[in-house]
Amino acid sequence: MSKSNYAETAVVDWLLGGATPTRPSARYLALHTADPGETGATSEVSGNGYARQAVTFNAASSGAATNSSTHTFTASGGNWGTITYFSIWDASTSGNELYSGALTTSRTINNGESLTVAAAAITVSED
Repeated sequence: MSKSNYAETAVVDWLLGGATPTRPSARYLALHTADPGETGATSEVSGNGYARQAVTFNAASSGAATNSSTHTFTASGGNWGTITYFSIWDASTSGNELYSGALTTSRTINNGESLTVAAAAITVSED
């Protein structure tokens, strides 16, 4: 899993006394057809019933936290293509990417098909 440039700067500022970043009030899970990179500006699925979903996390333990919620994304009205990456954002649209990672197994999602992200399937760590 990769931390975004935005998140890297926020952590360094917070830990070393720079600017005090505001904690996101919610986090959102997004799907991508290619590596979104450290800005998340590319390859997010759009249209055909797609929308980011609010995601929650368990308290961190031993430097890592897992998602506590299950999410099902369903294509409607058209295909999404092959989903290869996910990302976590601080807003339901636009906003700042926080983290991104590759799916363990890529999935092609056609009209009417779903992709489910189970609870504890995402692990965020600072390693």
